[in-house]
Amino acid sequence: MARNIEIKARIDSIQSLWPLVVNIADEGPIEIIQDDTFFPCANGRLKLRAFSDHDGQLIFYQRPDSAGPKQSFYVISPTASPDTLRQSLTLAYGESGRVQKHRALFMVGRTRVHLDKVEGLGDFLELEVVLAEDESSETGVSIAHELLEKLGISHQWLIEEAYVDLLARLPGKVIHQPDNQ
Repeated sequence: MARNIEIKARIDSIQSLWPLVVNIADEGPIEIIQDDTFFPCANGRLKLRAFSDHDGQLIFYQRPDSAGPKQSFYVISPTASPDTLRQSLTLAYGESGRVQKHRALFMVGRTRVHLDKVEGLGDFLELEVVLAEDESSETGVSIAHELLEKLGISHQWLIEEAYVDLLARLPGKVIHQPDNQ
């Protein structure tokens, strides 16, 4: 499985961080609209990420919920039919949540820097330091800490949970379960 070191932080605004990210970025921004649907999964997390009606990815990943940099293992399967795949998975397993966001993707070396505007939650920074197959996670953690320092991100801003978990705690959130249970 591929792996990376991830870290998320709540930020005041994307606009305030934008110039700092642009200043250190090698590539970007690439603007991406993402609609992530999560499904119950005992061994980690399973989400369908739709970019459009004809472009998406089914992503399985395992990552601890802890503040600060954490290792994530993942497998990505592209799909040309995200809507019908979402319908099939929802009928089979139910949905455990949905996250809609506008993402600006930058590359800083081998690190994916995301400036995310998450519907219902606000603005966030996410770093994903891609690790080589035989590389230690400590190397990625070190890179993540360096980037946090360059961007002026306080450790108090780091969040443990995934966006879907934060959204699930909002009042009035309804999760769709299959009708046959």
